[in-house]
Amino acid sequence: MLLNSFTLRRPALLLAVPALLAACQSQPTEQKSAAATDAAAPGAPGAKADSTGKKYLAQPLVRDIYTADPSAHVFNGKIYIYPSHDIEAGIPENDNGDHFAMRDYRILSLDSIGGKVTDNGVALDTKDIPWAGRQLWAPDAAFKNGTYYLYFPVKDKQDVFRIGVATSPSPTGPFKAEATPIVGSFSIDPAVFADTDGKAYMYFGGLWGGQLQRWATGKYNAAAPDKKPDGNEPAVGARVAALSADMKHFAGPVKEITILDSLGKPLLASDAKHRFFEGGWLHKYQGKYYFSYSTGDTHLLVYAVGTSPYGPFTYKGVIMKPVEGWTTHHSIIEFKGKWYIFYHDTQLSGKTWLRNVKVTELKRNSDGSIATITP
Repeated sequence: MLLNSFTLRRPALLLAVPALLAACQSQPTEQKSAAATDAAAPGAPGAKADSTGKKYLAQPLVRDIYTADPSAHVFNGKIYIYPSHDIEAGIPENDNGDHFAMRDYRILSLDSIGGKVTDNGVALDTKDIPWAGRQLWAPDAAFKNGTYYLYFPVKDKQDVFRIGVATSPSPTGPFKAEATPIVGSFSIDPAVFADTDGKAYMYFGGLWGGQLQRWATGKYNAAAPDKKPDGNEPAVGARVAALSADMKHFAGPVKEITILDSLGKPLLASDAKHRFFEGGWLHKYQGKYYFSYSTGDTHLLVYAVGTSPYGPFTYKGVIMKPVEGWTTHHSIIEFKGKWYIFYHDTQLSGKTWLRNVKVTELKRNSDGSIATITP
């Protein structure tokens, strides 16, 4: 979801900024007079220049708060976006992502792509999660039998990431968190996929500060190195688990996802342009399962295709080239006969921990492959 490495950062993608800044969360509002001259409306197609002369494929959906990691869903014919809520916490940047110190969630909604976006206020706050310590990172949501479920990663009071669930009768909340995290959950970036047969699955995991590499044995190892290995061992895979009928528990064992190359061999940890890093998402198209994810320190959104929600998945290509900013995280939905990808960059702030969500159309080739997007 949110990890960064400032030694591996691509200079063309990030503005150089001091580690500690006095900027506050209200900055997008202060910038609005300049940004409001942008030619493109939120979600409008085509690269447009902003007031600085830079060109962006799409414009931020909201400008008065910072948002990232957009998890989009269609509920009752309307789009709801469950993003991270970035804030200026004044914490120095580091590879563990401590400066991503988000404390609550604010849910966005819109009736149409390019239409008015509503900020529905705070839906869940860290202080209302009994077991939470700090860092409320990228969430996801689901709906079943009249109840909306919000899945969230947050460090517990021992500073270990776990995944929790909260419920509400409304897609915009407020949500009430369960008293404990989901048993067997760990790491970050939960993404819930409901298949056509009614079964639901959670995909999760993120390297480095997301702590996935610390769970190699099935138990948390605080001494495990934070960064990916550079050897020829198989890459650390995302995790998947079936969800129970009540959507609050794992119904089976947590399994590791295997991603294969074109020759049918598992991707290696050293293959940084193809292997999984964080931000997994699953969608289904013409009977096939598309697992998409971020490559992290190589800043790509890529995808792999399989015939089972458990995988294995075969790597197919790049969905989106690097955005402005270090992190990249997305979701993919179908809405009114078209497919869209929601993502983020740092257009409003130029700071990798203060991001803004965007949307653009996702186009496919006749064989089902996804056309690469230049953001």
